[in-house]
Amino acid sequence: MKMEQGMTADDATGTTPKAKPSRKNDPEGTRQDILEVATEEFASLGFSGGRVDAIAARTRTTKRMIYYYFGGKEELYLAVLEKVYGDIRAIENRLNLQDLDPETAIRALIDFTFDYQEQHEDFIRLVSIENIHRAEHMKKSKAIANLNITVIDTLARILERGRDAGVFKADIQPIDLHLMISAFCFFRVSNRHTFNLIFHQNLAATDTRTRHKRMIADAIVSLLKTEAAGT
Repeated sequence: MKMEQGMTADDATGTTPKAKPSRKNDPEGTRQDILEVATEEFASLGFSGGRVDAIAARTRTTKRMIYYYFGGKEELYLAVLEKVYGDIRAIENRLNLQDLDPETAIRALIDFTFDYQEQHEDFIRLVSIENIHRAEHMKKSKAIANLNITVIDTLARILERGRDAGVFKADIQPIDLHLMISAFCFFRVSNRHTFNLIFHQNLAATDTRTRHKRMIADAIVSLLKTEAAGT
C-alpha cells in the first residue's frame, strides 16, 4: 500500500503507536524497597557479611543511589533496625488494648508478641546480631529508644488499670513484665533449631504452639494476681 505524503507506517496500517512507559519518580517507594531487601540481607548475613552491592542488584538500583538515600552501609543497617522495631511497635499501638479489660489486654498483648515474633524471624535474627555487636550500632540511633518506650507505657497503663480494679495485686514493674514476655517468645524463635536438635521438640508444631501460648499467658496472669509477686 502506497503511503501518502506525511503519513506514518502506523497511519497506513490503522494502528496507533504505543507510548513508552513513563518512569515514575517515587523516592519513598524506592527507599522502602531498599529497606525491605536490606532487612533480608542483614538478617541472613549480619552487618559484616551483608553487601550493599547485593542489595543494589536485587532492588535494580545502584550502590550510589543507596548511599544517596541512606549515607552509607552502617546508616542503612541502622535504618533497618529502626524499621523492624518501628514495625512491631506500630502494630502494638493499633491493638486498642485500652478498650479491653486488664486481663484480656495482657493476654492479647502476649498473643500478639508470640505470633509476631514467630512470623518475623528476620526481626529475631537482627536483634541477635546486634547483641553480638553489643548494640554498638544501635547506640547511634535516637529513634529506637523512643520507639520502645511505647510498649512500656502500654504495660504500665494496663497494670495500673488492673490494680485499680483489684484484679492485679503484684507489684511488678512494666519493664520486668516486658522482659518476661519477650524472653519466652524470643527464645522460641532464636533457639528453635538447637532446641529441636537437642530435645527433638518441634516448636513450630501446632499443638506445641498452642500449649506454649496458653502457658505463658496463664503464667503471667497468675503472677500478676499474686500479691507477694514482685516484692
